[in-house]
Amino acid sequence: MADSVSPFSAAQPWWQTAVFYQIYPRSFADSNGDGLGDLPGVIAHLDYLAWLGVDAIWLSPCFPSPDVDFGYDVSDYCAIDPRMGSLADLDCLLHEAHARGMRVILDLVLNHTSDQHAWFQESRSGRDNPRRDWYLWRSPAPGGGPPNNWQSIFGGSGWTLDPASGQYYYHTFYRQQPDLNWRSPAVRAAMLAVFRFWLDRGVDGFRLDVFNAYFKHPDLPNNPPALGLRAYDRQHHRYDADQPDMIPLLNEIRALLDSYPERPGLGGRYAIGETFLPSPGKAAAYMGAARLHATFNFDLLKSAWRPRSFIEAIQRSEQWLKADDWPTIVFNNHDEPRSATRWGGGVNDSRLKVAAALLLTLRGTPYLYYGEEIGMRNSDPAARAQVRDAVGRTYWPFYKGRDGCRTPMQWDDSPTAGFSARPECAPWLPLHANAAWRNVAAQRQDPTSLLNWYRRLIELRRATPALTGGMFLPLTHGTNYLLAYLRQTTDQVVLVALNFSRRRQRLVLGRELARAGWNLLLSTHRQQPPALLRGSLLPLEAGEVLIMEMQ
Repeated sequence: MADSVSPFSAAQPWWQTAVFYQIYPRSFADSNGDGLGDLPGVIAHLDYLAWLGVDAIWLSPCFPSPDVDFGYDVSDYCAIDPRMGSLADLDCLLHEAHARGMRVILDLVLNHTSDQHAWFQESRSGRDNPRRDWYLWRSPAPGGGPPNNWQSIFGGSGWTLDPASGQYYYHTFYRQQPDLNWRSPAVRAAMLAVFRFWLDRGVDGFRLDVFNAYFKHPDLPNNPPALGLRAYDRQHHRYDADQPDMIPLLNEIRALLDSYPERPGLGGRYAIGETFLPSPGKAAAYMGAARLHATFNFDLLKSAWRPRSFIEAIQRSEQWLKADDWPTIVFNNHDEPRSATRWGGGVNDSRLKVAAALLLTLRGTPYLYYGEEIGMRNSDPAARAQVRDAVGRTYWPFYKGRDGCRTPMQWDDSPTAGFSARPECAPWLPLHANAAWRNVAAQRQDPTSLLNWYRRLIELRRATPALTGGMFLPLTHGTNYLLAYLRQTTDQVVLVALNFSRRRQRLVLGRELARAGWNLLLSTHRQQPPALLRGSLLPLEAGEVLIMEMQ
C-alpha cells in the first residue's frame, strides 16, 4: 500500500462529505404509546438530528412484516407497516428531513421476502403457478433429502420441504424468509419497479441488504468443505453468493439511480450495499462508477481496541480501492454488539471520545448508529426465555442474538426514557439499566459530555476540507498506544493524534512537522496547542484526542 491516499480532484458528491445516522425505527421513538417505534416518532426528533449535525438518515426496514426477523422479512415492498405509520407519514418524513437539509435512504431487503408475502403464497400454491419460479424450488436429491448441502446462516439446512408440492425451497436465513430467484426476468422487473416506486416518492437512496447474495449458481452445486464451528462456516460459499450475474444487475440499478435528476440542495440518488460475508476485496469489487456508490466493509468494526488493529484494517481496505472509490467508516449497526460494550472502558467515556474522533476524521463516509453518540451499551438478556431474536435462541448461550444492540433510544430519565408517549407502556425491548442517567437530555446539558463531543467533531468535520476530502497519511505504524495521521489537501494540513492508552504518551514528529506552527482545532484535554518536548516530541495525555491545523 502507498503511504498516502489521494483525494478526489473534482468537487465531491454529497454522500462523500455527509454524516449518516442509522435509525432502527422500532427502537427510536414511539409516538402513539404502543411500545413500538414509528415514523411519527422519527419526525418528532428531526430537530435533534439537525442539531447534532446529521446529513442523512438510513432507516432500517419499516415495511409490513410478520417480524420473524424484525422487519428483515418483508411482506410488502411498497407499503409502510401500519404499526409504524403510513405512506403519508413517510412522505411527511421526507418533506421535513429535506426541509432541514437531510436526506433519507431506505433499507431494501431484496434477497428474500417473508413467507407471508403474496408472491410466495402464490408460488407455493402449486408447481404450475406463474410465480413458481420467483423462488428457488427444487425436487429432493436422488436419494431423498435436500437438493444440495447449502446451509442457513441462522442454523440448519438452507432447504425447507413443502409437503404439499413435494419440493424444497431455499432460504439463506430463516425458513420464513425464502430467497427470491433473481434469474427470473419477472422478479428482476418487479424489483426494479420497487426502486422506482420509492424514488418517485422522493427517497434519496437505498441501503441494499446482503445484495451480493441475490444470485446463486444456476446448477446449485454443493459448496466445498471448509473449517468452521457452525455448519454454515464449514463450507466455502462459492455457489450461494457472489455470482458474476451481480455486476450487470448493479449496472442496471446504477443507471436507474442516475436517471433521476439531481435536486437543488439534495443532489443525486445514492446506493450503498451491505456486503454479505464481507472482505475488503469483495466490498471494493462491487463499487464504482457503474456499480454501487459505496459498500460496507466491516474490518474497522471488527478491530480490537489497539491502534495497530485499526491501521491494519485501513491498509487492508485501501489496497483494494480503485482511484475513485470511497470508503465507508462504521463502528456500529443493528447486527453487532455496540462499540461502547465491545471496546470496553467502563462507565467512563474517554475511550469513546477517541473512537468518535477516529470515526469522524478518517478518510471516508462515517455512519453512526442511533445512541452511539451518547455511548449506549449493550443490554444482553440474562436468560434464553428473555430473548426476542430467534437466532439468539438458536445459538444460546454461545450467542445471545441482537436484542442487546437494539434497545430503545434513551432520550431522558422518564420511566420509558422518553421513548414512548405513554409511560405505562412497556417498550418492545427492555430499556438498559443506565437509561436514567445516560440519556440525551442529561448529555445535552453537559458541555463535556460524549454527545456534545460528537456534535463538535461533526461541526469541525464539516468546516474542515482536509477532513472531508483530504488524503490520508499515517504517521504511526504498529503501535498499541498511539494512532496519528495527517489529512491533507493542497491548501490544508490537519494532524490527528489519538492516545489509546491510560498513560501519557509522546508522539515523535518528523523534522518538517516539528518545525511547523500549529493551530489547535479540537482537543479533549487542552485549549492551546501543546509545546513540543526536546523539539520533536508531542506530549499526549491519557486518552487524549488532539486535532491541529498547520499554519
